[in-house]
Amino acid sequence: MNALVTGGTGFIGRKLLARLERPAVLSRDAVRAEKELAAYSARAFAWSPLASPPPMEAFAGVDTVFNLAGEPVGDRRWNAAKKQAIRESRVLGTRNLVDAVAKLDARPRVLVSASAVGYYGDRGDELLDESSSPADDFLAQVCVEWEREAARAEALGVRVVQVRTGVVLGKEGGALPKMLFPFKLGLGGRLGSGKQWMPWIHINDVVGIMLHAATNDQVRGPINAVAPSSATNAEFTKALGKALGRPTIFPMPAAIFELLVGEFAQIVLSSQKIAPRVARDTGYRFQHPEIHEALRDIVAR
Repeated sequence: MNALVTGGTGFIGRKLLARLERPAVLSRDAVRAEKELAAYSARAFAWSPLASPPPMEAFAGVDTVFNLAGEPVGDRRWNAAKKQAIRESRVLGTRNLVDAVAKLDARPRVLVSASAVGYYGDRGDELLDESSSPADDFLAQVCVEWEREAARAEALGVRVVQVRTGVVLGKEGGALPKMLFPFKLGLGGRLGSGKQWMPWIHINDVVGIMLHAATNDQVRGPINAVAPSSATNAEFTKALGKALGRPTIFPMPAAIFELLVGEFAQIVLSSQKIAPRVARDTGYRFQHPEIHEALRDIVAR
């Protein structure tokens, strides 16, 4: 596999690069990216995602493109500027990427483009899979537009996969490191009612599904990157406390959580019971299918 990666300096991106041989990376600061990613023998090319298509030379010999770039969603409170950055970094960035592919004489055979389970919105106890309809809230509509831009590559003869990623669990990034400190102090607890379904996935399985999508011609269109065993927030909280050997008796009321983090709280408190139907039907074998084992693995590391 000769791969080109956008978003290679991020949490998921670095884990993916570790599984690739001599990948090429698109980054705003190519010099810094090449230094940061030296351990992965990555070649970096400069690209401003919102300004123009990436340079043609970045695609030389490339047969697989992984598009992971996007403004972080949960790093700070949402305001109009933050929401615009979330949308444009995904929608316009993907549009410019596909525009570059359209100009190539030799095009990659597959585009694996990130998306998110935010596509489904807050759905209570409804069982969702890749055929389920999108919601109409902000993040869902960003995902719809994001996936639509990636799908344009299908008309260019490129197989397109949109990876709808759940809550990614790993020690080096994602949501878990922010949770560990209060839990280690014995101050952890469920969020809100705790009854909301949490579509979690171990970082190793996110990368595994992306590689599965890139190499398996059966995979086309959306694929849910979530673990096969669903867990409520209360179940996740209990499992994390057990992995750390700490009590989990301090719940965070929904109203207080919303005051602390603003509109983003709606995403965390939403309920999504999601099945990875496409991954299972196309033969992907999960490395960490159960929440208790997944958290033990991460905490042990």
